[in-house]
Amino acid sequence: MKFRLLTLLAMLPAFAFADEAPKLDTGDTAWMMVSTAFVLLMTPAGLALFYAGMTRSKNALNTFAMVMGAFVMAMVVWIVAGYSIAFGASESAAIQNVMGGFGNVLLSGISWSDLSGSYPTYVFVAFQGTFAAITVAIASGSVIGRMKFSTWMLVVILWGLIVYAPITHMVWGGDGAYLFDAGALDFAGGTVVHMNGGLAGLVLAVLVGKRAGYPKTAMKPFSIILTAAGAAILWFGWYGFNGGSAFGANAIAGLAVLTTTVATAAAGVTWMVLEWIIYKKPTLLGIASGIVAGLVAITPAAGFVSVGGAFIVGIVGALIGFFGVVVLKKKLGYDDSLDAFGIHFLAGLWGAIATGILALNDKDLLWDGPLKESGDRMGQIMVQFQSVLVVGAWTLIGTVIVYFIASALTGGGRVNAEDEEMGLDESVHGEKAINL
Repeated sequence: MKFRLLTLLAMLPAFAFADEAPKLDTGDTAWMMVSTAFVLLMTPAGLALFYAGMTRSKNALNTFAMVMGAFVMAMVVWIVAGYSIAFGASESAAIQNVMGGFGNVLLSGISWSDLSGSYPTYVFVAFQGTFAAITVAIASGSVIGRMKFSTWMLVVILWGLIVYAPITHMVWGGDGAYLFDAGALDFAGGTVVHMNGGLAGLVLAVLVGKRAGYPKTAMKPFSIILTAAGAAILWFGWYGFNGGSAFGANAIAGLAVLTTTVATAAAGVTWMVLEWIIYKKPTLLGIASGIVAGLVAITPAAGFVSVGGAFIVGIVGALIGFFGVVVLKKKLGYDDSLDAFGIHFLAGLWGAIATGILALNDKDLLWDGPLKESGDRMGQIMVQFQSVLVVGAWTLIGTVIVYFIASALTGGGRVNAEDEEMGLDESVHGEKAINL
C-alpha cells in the first residue's frame, strides 16, 4: 500500500476504500501506541529538563512548570476542540482550506472502534495531541523568567486553537487543506511544530520584553547536566516523533529512524567542532544544542531523504542553529531566553526547504507535490517556500493576537520587578527546585 494512501487514511478517519474497509493491524497499532508514549516523554521530561538546566537556579522550577503546565493544558485543549479544528471536516470549501469544522468537538462522532488506516483513530488522536502539546511548550523557552504563569496558561489555550490547530490542518489536514493540496512535504513537523513553536517564542519574547539586566548581567545555566540529560531524552523520544509519523511499523518508519540518527549525530559533531575551533573548548551545552538542532532539522525530511541527505540536513542544521544562537541573537538584541527561535525556528526552516532540495524522487516515499507528480524539483522547492511563508505569517499574526488577548485578561503579561528579582520559583509557585 502506498504511503500517500496510508497518510490520507490516518488523517481522514472517515475515509474507506470503495471495495474494502480498513483493517486493524496489531503491529501498526502497537508501534503507534509506543510512538505516542515516546513523544509524550519528550515534553514533560526531555524538553522540561533541557530548558530547566539552561535557566537560572531561581527560575528552574518555574521553567519546568511552564513546560509541564503547557503540556497538560494543551492536551486538554486538543481533545476539546483542537483535534476537530485540525482534522475535522467543514461543509464550506473556503473554510476547509484553512481549518476543519467543529463536528468532532470532545471527539464527538468518533468511536473507539474507528480506524485511521490500520490502527485505531483514538491512537491517532493521542499521537497528534502530543505534537500539539510539545509545540506550544517549545515557545515557553523564549519567555522564561519574566512571563506570568496565568498569562502563559491562557496563551496555551488560545494559541492551540487559533494558531496550532489551523496550521496543522493546512499542512496535514488532507484533501481540501491549503498547503496539503499544494503538495507541501512535512514528514513530522518542521513547519507545524518547530517553525511554529520557535517563531511564536520569539514573538512572545519581544512582546513581553527582555529579562531585567539582559544582556549585561551574567545569567549562568542552573545545570548543564540536566540540559544534557534532557537532550538525550529528546533524542530517544524523537524516534516516536519521526518514526511514528510513518503511521505504521513499516519500511518508511525504518528510514525515518535511521535518518534521524544520522542527522542528529552529524549535527552534534558539527556543533562540537565549531566550538572547538572558535572557542578552543568543546562544551557539553554545545553538543546538546547540536543534537537538538539536528533533530529539529531532520524532522520534516526524515521519511523523504537518503542517508547522504540526512548528513547534509544535520550538518547544515547545526551550522544554522549555531549562527542563530551565537551571532543573530547578539546582533539583533532580542532576548530569546533559551534559544527556541535560534534552534527550533531556524533549523526547522532549513529542514523544510532542504526537504524540497534533497527528497528522493521516489513515488513510494513522497506524499504528493510537483516532485512526485512530474519530477519537478524546482516546483517542489517553491512549494516548500510557500509553506514556510504561510506558516510563518499565520504564526506571527496569530501569536500577536493571542498575546494581547491573554495579557489584557490577566492584567499584563509580565511579572512585577520584585517577583522577577526574587525568582519565579518562590514568587509564583512558592517552591524551590532544590532545597539545601
